[in-house]
Amino acid sequence: MSDTPSVRAAASPNAAPATTTAPPGGTLPSLRFGYGTNGLADLRLDDALALLADLGYDGVGLTLDHMHLDPLAPDLATRTRRVAQRLDSLGLGVTVETGARYVLDPRRKHGPSLLDPDPDDRARRTDLLARAVRVAADLGAHAVHCFSGTVPAGTDTETAWKRLAESLAPVLDAAARAGVPLAVEPEPGHLLATLADFHHLRRALGDPELLGLTLDIGHCQCLEPFSPADCVRAAAPWLRHVQIEDMRRGVHEHLPFGEGEIDFPPVLAALAATGYQGLAVVELPRHSHAGPHFAAHSLPFLRQAERTAATAQPGPAEALQQTAPPHGAPSTAPEGSSR
Repeated sequence: MSDTPSVRAAASPNAAPATTTAPPGGTLPSLRFGYGTNGLADLRLDDALALLADLGYDGVGLTLDHMHLDPLAPDLATRTRRVAQRLDSLGLGVTVETGARYVLDPRRKHGPSLLDPDPDDRARRTDLLARAVRVAADLGAHAVHCFSGTVPAGTDTETAWKRLAESLAPVLDAAARAGVPLAVEPEPGHLLATLADFHHLRRALGDPELLGLTLDIGHCQCLEPFSPADCVRAAAPWLRHVQIEDMRRGVHEHLPFGEGEIDFPPVLAALAATGYQGLAVVELPRHSHAGPHFAAHSLPFLRQAERTAATAQPGPAEALQQTAPPHGAPSTAPEGSSR
């Protein structure tokens, strides 16, 4: 596949991000916001979905976990059909997320991973992701989210990348059969931590059509060399899922809106200008103790930021640019492996 010049620039980790402008007429499309069930872990799934619909969300980021559509419990297909009917009745879109902490192993957070030294353990994670793809197809989800995992002790980087590519190949086959994109998330502290790492994987796998990107806006603030708005523009050709929260430079801690450093109107303007049609899902997994409160306050914040972005538009011919914050050495995470 030959890239256009702007895409080639975005794919290079040292290049300036491509410029994106508003559509003709200068009006940006409205974004679709969701909230992640990993931030509502103390609610029954049906109650969580009803809450989000009542609050006015457009959809939900559904993390398959023991309390929310357990992917390993019996009668998964039957239970999935019920959830699909409930989503439809509430008018909620959905993306399927796979970041449950202990769904495969009660002793290892996010274990086993796609990088595990034991091939049988890697296969367990691959199987979980393939199950997630089937669930996503049955729910009508717009993508399945996943991440690489951290590099195990004693494993060299080259071996880790090889394991990741081999482990994802069957998942991509399942995604192709189901017609559901697989959206890999760069995660601080993981093997695949940055946009540049995503492109490394994409090239290693031969640029499969169903391999896309989950862009976490907070992670961009945490460790990318460009601003979050510029990261959105750079990621646009591969963007399949978005997670959003506040964050500070160099610290991997998901924060409620207004408690970090991100200037959200330029980010939302850039996202709308790409024509992204999926969900932008609020990602506050450490705030489930007050999940309904943060869900209620997050959507008005985002809608206000969206309105601010719309009124600040300079016009369709001018680029939506934002200066990158000073670079800093990113933390490999107070939050550890993922969340």
